[in-house]
Amino acid sequence: MKQDSTRNTAYTVDCEDYVHVVKFNPFDSGDACSLIAYGGNHYVVVGTCRFQEEDAEVEGMQYKTLRTFHHGIRVDAIAWSPETRLDAIPPQIRFCTAASDRKLRLFTSDLQDKNEFKTFDGHSDYINDLVFAPNEGQEVASVSDDHTCRVWDLEGNEKAHFVLRSPGMSVCWHPEEAFKLMVAEKNGTIRFYDLITQQAILSLECEQTPLMSADWCLKNTLKIGAVAGSDWLIWDITRSSYPQDKRPVHVDRARLFRWSRVNENLFATTGYPGKTTTQLLVHHLGHPQPILTGTAAVGSGLTWHRTLPLCAVGGDHKIFFWVTEM
Repeated sequence: MKQDSTRNTAYTVDCEDYVHVVKFNPFDSGDACSLIAYGGNHYVVVGTCRFQEEDAEVEGMQYKTLRTFHHGIRVDAIAWSPETRLDAIPPQIRFCTAASDRKLRLFTSDLQDKNEFKTFDGHSDYINDLVFAPNEGQEVASVSDDHTCRVWDLEGNEKAHFVLRSPGMSVCWHPEEAFKLMVAEKNGTIRFYDLITQQAILSLECEQTPLMSADWCLKNTLKIGAVAGSDWLIWDITRSSYPQDKRPVHVDRARLFRWSRVNENLFATTGYPGKTTTQLLVHHLGHPQPILTGTAAVGSGLTWHRTLPLCAVGGDHKIFFWVTEM
């Protein structure tokens, strides 16, 4: 693990493949280390990270691969289950992936002999995002270019099906609002669905397209953020269905929006992958300009650490980590 100041990356991890998606486990797994998963063209790798920002005995960063899961096809999205525990005997790793063959795969492993996966079939087009029910982890929600949001049980049975008006780009499930699902559509609409009545209960409007990514703030359930066109947008859902704040940030269109998990005013956005350099921008609502600009030769995926103001982006045979101030 080396510190890399040339592109102001705090740390990098070398990977065997192009990294299409990277995801810190957002749940407490009972271990001092943070779990991270990344997906390439054929594999999902699960590892642990420990940073000097949280442990004075660590120099820089310690990374260790726990297991490589053969996937056989490009990984497009990863969601962690809250049932993942490193302090159980035996440990349990559980996560779900979306792949370019329009299927979801649920992986369960004890990091020893038990390595199972189940395939969920049903989407008829590209799956853009997925998420586990945050408290019990007994359901998975996914959104797709097929204009649906679907909720599945862990056997792959469809429990709910919402018809959208355009491709579903992001789906969020908040631990404090376990009976609501947030779905963001490419046409610029963000809807909240009541999972009991299976009805839409609230909608927000970007007034611009394409909406590529949206996120529900962990630290404040009233705050929603998104990127559409080249702008970021922020809503307070008690005030209006239109954004209270918006700013142009990425000339080449914005791709991803993620709230920090430790500060309700901190969030990151990325530009479009495939350009010569992909920009990562970290923003604070109290500052007019981005508080951190990072570049990666090519970048994809964006994820925040569970307890540190630290985010990671995947790239060509690398994961890049940036540490920001609160």
